[in-house]
Amino acid sequence: MNVTINQQAAELPDAATVQDALAAITARPPFAVAVNTRFVPNTQYAAHALHEGDRVEVISPVTGG
Repeated sequence: MNVTINQQAAELPDAATVQDALAAITARPPFAVAVNTRFVPNTQYAAHALHEGDRVEVISPVTGG
């Protein structure tokens, strides 16, 4: 299935979840995830199914000033 992860096209297996998308980009905590602009709690990463065309955003905090 084709999705967008952080504004980059990505191909994931059918029935992929948020957890699969995170593995595809080797995300390192801390981060938050939104799918189609809706926040996904970290307790739901393995259960939240993705669909063709979904937009996944992985947002990491930035320190400093």
